[in-house]
Amino acid sequence: MSTSSIGQVLDLLMFGSLCVLILTGVPVIFLLTGCAIVFGGLGIAFGVFDTFLLAALAQRIFGTMTTETLVAIPLFVFMGMMLERSRIAEDLLEAMGRLFGSVRGGLAISVSVVGALLAASTGIVGATVVTMGLMALPAMLRRGYDKRFACGTICAAGTLGQIIPPSTVMVILGEVIAAAYQQAQLAQGKFSVETVSVGQLFAGSMIPGLMLVGFYILYQLVIAFLRPDLAPAIPREEAGRISSRELLNALVPPIVLIVAVLGSILGGVATPTEAAAVGAVGATMLAGLRQPGRAWPIHLAAACAVGLVVLGMMFDLRLGRAAAPLTDRVALAGAGVLVAGLTAGVVVALLRAFRGGVLPAVSHATMTITAMIFATLIGATLFSLVFRGLGGEETVKELLSAIPGGPMGALLAVMALMFVMGFFLDFVEITIIVVPVVGPVLLGMGLDPIWLAVLIALNLQTSFLTPPFGFSLFYLGGVAQRWVNTADIYRGVVPFVLLQLLAVATVIAFPGLATWLPGVLF
Repeated sequence: MSTSSIGQVLDLLMFGSLCVLILTGVPVIFLLTGCAIVFGGLGIAFGVFDTFLLAALAQRIFGTMTTETLVAIPLFVFMGMMLERSRIAEDLLEAMGRLFGSVRGGLAISVSVVGALLAASTGIVGATVVTMGLMALPAMLRRGYDKRFACGTICAAGTLGQIIPPSTVMVILGEVIAAAYQQAQLAQGKFSVETVSVGQLFAGSMIPGLMLVGFYILYQLVIAFLRPDLAPAIPREEAGRISSRELLNALVPPIVLIVAVLGSILGGVATPTEAAAVGAVGATMLAGLRQPGRAWPIHLAAACAVGLVVLGMMFDLRLGRAAAPLTDRVALAGAGVLVAGLTAGVVVALLRAFRGGVLPAVSHATMTITAMIFATLIGATLFSLVFRGLGGEETVKELLSAIPGGPMGALLAVMALMFVMGFFLDFVEITIIVVPVVGPVLLGMGLDPIWLAVLIALNLQTSFLTPPFGFSLFYLGGVAQRWVNTADIYRGVVPFVLLQLLAVATVIAFPGLATWLPGVLF
């Protein structure tokens, strides 16, 4: 057997072994590194793997840890956990329930709207599903909603944080797609490469994400119209009325934060990492407002933040200039005062969050989630290095090129593979295992990187809903065992999985849904 044939066999065995071992339930980080070490050793023994490649491992890991874009991950996680602990979701659910409750299926629509708002402000699937499972599910069941319909609605709404920006999956996917796109261009002999930013992916996922929310609500309205017994309306006198003040108090805080974070990214004012820092500070201030104490220090800090933005737009606030105009120096002095006011407000919010037990819990959760993501990234780096060293990229290219239908056939095959893997893996693992392998090949076939990334994100979202290892199913099952059983949850999500596949098919058929907004903004 030739050297290249041995390498191809080892590649296929390496990927197949990983897929089989995943079913054992061992943490993926250990499986990734273990497979890489075992098959790297076999490659060295058969003379098909160059040990010199391992010298690049430390540098690649260091590059991953120091990538500015990935710094946004712990910041977005912190923002989401802080908002979840500050009871934003509870206020939103109560307000939306009173607003839509008197409509058939109104509570289900409320859950979808709240899921979209929380997705754009927190992006934490587990926190959203658990919160809505504890609050919305009992209310829906008390009002006569079908168990399966209610469970499916809550699970699906909770996963919107994976496609509606800002989301951690888009940050990770953006970094992986950018590397794959660069690699594809270099393979084509283009040394002046184009890049893809996380901001472009955020813009690309906006319309498909909102379209998916529309699919959910349309389905809920149709079901409520055809089967009123599944989603009955609440009598208006029972639902109660909600005043404009109450509605604004529930809606304004998350919407302001969404505009501040997403608006700064899409408007080109800030990078995703800078916007994530703004979101983390804003979420901390909101959490401080929910704790006992006077509100004026935090309101003053918010006003100072707005003032800093206005000054930055009107004057040049760069420090260290030898001959700055008098107006700029006056503006710098004013900015210093505003920074002091902002700092004082943030310190007050942090102290209140600490005294209330919110800050320690949020910090611990942020550290745990971030460590899991980055540990998996490191394991995937070693796996990818060995896989490529054995000639895996050429093997994948040959396999995808042999699929009938050209680039579209290869794309559909990869989408099918990711959908099946979603039954056993979560989005982080699929993103950093599969995308680096198939991404350069698909992009080398001429596919648009933003379109491909949005399709992958939509596809990966189904991994939270597909049994047996759908994380949303576990989250809801963990808090709702007293009201529903596992069969209710599994059967309830089936229509929403089909709706997500419909969304994937729609974006495949109409690529402009993903590429139009980035083209306009960037």
